[in-house]
Amino acid sequence: MSNTSNKRIRAQYDKLSDRYDNLLAAQSRWSKLACKIVWGFPDTSYTERLLTYLPDDFGGSLLDVPVGTGLFTCGKYLRIPNARITCLDYSEGMLNTAKERFSAAGIRNVVFMQGDIGGLPFEDASFDAVLSMNGFHAFPRKDAAAGELYRVLKPGGLFIGCFYIKGETRRTDWFIRRIYVPGGWFTPPFMTKRELTDRLKSMYSEAEVWNVGSIAGFRCVKQPTGIHMKGKV
Repeated sequence: MSNTSNKRIRAQYDKLSDRYDNLLAAQSRWSKLACKIVWGFPDTSYTERLLTYLPDDFGGSLLDVPVGTGLFTCGKYLRIPNARITCLDYSEGMLNTAKERFSAAGIRNVVFMQGDIGGLPFEDASFDAVLSMNGFHAFPRKDAAAGELYRVLKPGGLFIGCFYIKGETRRTDWFIRRIYVPGGWFTPPFMTKRELTDRLKSMYSEAEVWNVGSIAGFRCVKQPTGIHMKGKV
C-alpha cells in the first residue's frame, strides 16, 4: 500500500478520535445497539480477557500499537507501574486523547510516538511484550506490520492482540465490506480464524487463538532461541 493509504487512515482516525470511546466501548444506549447490530455482541468484555495475558507484575518493556485513545489499557497500565511502555499510533488525535487520559490517571511510565507500524523506529529485539488491540484490520501494510512486530519482539517475548476476522458473522462482514472499508476505517485484505491461526503458528513457538463473534484474540510467544519461524500475518 502507498503512503496515501497511511495518510487516509490517519485522517479518518483523527476525525474519529473525539467519538471513538463511545463507539468502541458502547458507552451510550445507541452505541450499545449499534455494537450489537454490527458485531453481534453488546460490549467489549473480550478486551478484559486479552489483557489478563499481561501479568500485573510485568516490569519489562512493552510496545502498544496502535494505542488508540488508551480506553482499554489505562486501568491495566496503572497496575504495572514498573513497566517501560511505548505507545505508538498513526493518528495524532488518538495519541493526544491517550496522553490526556494517562496523565489524568497519573500514569508516568509511558512514551508516546506517532509513526508507521510498517516501519517501526526500534532496534531488533527491543521489547519484552507487544500489544496490538483493534489495529490490524486498519493497517494498510499488514504483512510489513506483522514482520515489524516480530522483529522488535525479544526471543521468548509475548505478542498479544485482537482484531476483526472475516467469515464468522455474515452481517458483520457485510458492514465491514459496505461501510467500514469504503469509509476508510478498515483496510483489506482480512483473514479467517483458520488463516490467522495457521499464520501465527507458523511464526511463533506458541499461539493461542480464540474469537468472540468476528473479533479474534490471540496470545503468542516468540521462539526463545530467536530462530525465525517462517510465515506472515
